[in-house]
Amino acid sequence: MPTVDDILEHIGEFNFFQKQTFFLLALLSAAFTPVYVGIVFLAFTPDHRCLSPGVAELSRRCGWSLAEELNYTVPGPGAAGENFPDQCHGYEVDWNRTGLSCVDPLAGLAANRSHLPLEPCRHGWVYDTPGSSIVTEFNLVCANSWMLDLFQSAVNVGFFIGSVGIGYLADRFGRKLCLLVTILINAASGVLMAVSPNYTWVLIFRLIQGLVSKAGWLIGYIQITEFVGLSYRRTVGIVYQAAFTVGLLVLAGVAYVLPHWRWLQLTVTLPNICFVLYYWCIPESPRWLIAQNKSAKAMRVMKYIAKKNGKPLPASLQSLRPDEEVDEKLNPSFLDLVRTPQIRKHTLILMYNWFTSSVLYQGLIMHMGLAGSNIYLDFFFSALVEFPAALIIILTIDRIGRRYPWAASNMVAGAACLASVFIPDDLHWLRVTVACLGRMGITMAFEMVCLVNAELYPTFIRN
Repeated sequence: MPTVDDILEHIGEFNFFQKQTFFLLALLSAAFTPVYVGIVFLAFTPDHRCLSPGVAELSRRCGWSLAEELNYTVPGPGAAGENFPDQCHGYEVDWNRTGLSCVDPLAGLAANRSHLPLEPCRHGWVYDTPGSSIVTEFNLVCANSWMLDLFQSAVNVGFFIGSVGIGYLADRFGRKLCLLVTILINAASGVLMAVSPNYTWVLIFRLIQGLVSKAGWLIGYIQITEFVGLSYRRTVGIVYQAAFTVGLLVLAGVAYVLPHWRWLQLTVTLPNICFVLYYWCIPESPRWLIAQNKSAKAMRVMKYIAKKNGKPLPASLQSLRPDEEVDEKLNPSFLDLVRTPQIRKHTLILMYNWFTSSVLYQGLIMHMGLAGSNIYLDFFFSALVEFPAALIIILTIDRIGRRYPWAASNMVAGAACLASVFIPDDLHWLRVTVACLGRMGITMAFEMVCLVNAELYPTFIRN
């Protein structure tokens, strides 16, 4: 009795149906970018200083330039274009008093400004940016800066819980159902986040996005690798992740055009609404159907694939057997991940690599520093480094296997990040070079762990 791979050899391992499905799922991969690293633009923290109505009125009356206002009223040098030394405190001065002059108004209060008492910002902050972010709208700076960390932590907690929980559901109830549900919830929560009236609701809807978006991305990865023939599985898996890199480039451009976070959030969420149409475009995985002893439904999917590919299905291939030898329907369990010594070893190693790759990748993607103070060019240029990483994997894994590139990429990433700590700031070119090597190494490691994860586990616990 033939397997899915046997039939795909006759009806096409990567023909029209697989190419169409791959393109559709690659769009899903690219659309995941704003959730994964959107905090770079949604929660950008610009230079800021204490807002003081009295200072604003005095500046207007005296006709000060911005540089003069900063020099006279902000603790520290406060020169235009430089970071303000103290962004969380202002001089404890009554700026509405009539005795203040327009030339060095603090000179009459103390011979040395450093002797003047400081106070926390009572009226909020002034932000040096033409746009807006959740930081500027909800004042997530100074004493409230922990709320920004909580925002990203909520997303990461959602990634963890969703990947495990929805991954289990995808193995239990099917890839297609869970994919569509995650798309729908992700779209709804993304739109609601864009119109949320306060920080609490923004945090809740971002958490919900985290719960479903990473799981949906992983389901898409597993689904496309299960639709293609064995010889194409590695390539489509790597290119699917390269589509995420394309999403990084697009995100930088969209964020540049839309510097206001609510419009940016709404714009990057809208494509997810279109993904609901995948209900009519992408069938259930035939490999999962067979693992659930639903051979008749799997055969219908294979006939559909053959029809889309314009290939006849031979009469001798009208039945299917599972890729893994089973006698009954297999229901996934978390215990299956540690049931045997071999799979237990695989699980522990992969868990460790998922953790290290995710933490380091997310850290490097947010703090690259290639283009100095231009956050958009910085983000764009650092994303370009990921394309050579994908190319190296494609060229090496079939020639020298998985372990050597995987180990080398982790070692390069770790060594580069460690070396960057000891490189002086004045050697900017060296810091950039080492940062690029680290980004390339961790990108390879991240893509390898996804690839190996799909290859090591049987169908019924693959998600």
